[in-house]
Amino acid sequence: MSDYESLRHFADSIGLAVMVVLFLGLCLWPFLPGKKATNQRMAQSIFEGDDDGE
Repeated sequence: MSDYESLRHFADSIGLAVMVVLFLGLCLWPFLPGKKATNQRMAQSIFEGDDDGE
């Protein structure tokens, strides 16, 4: 079995499964119960120091 075939087999099976789990984990990360305060702080951080053009 050549190196290409070995890597292809890895990417088709284990690599795909790892990428799916990583993607789902990163998508669900902000919705963890302990992240509410951090999410609120980050949502308001874009307004810090904003003087509304005055």
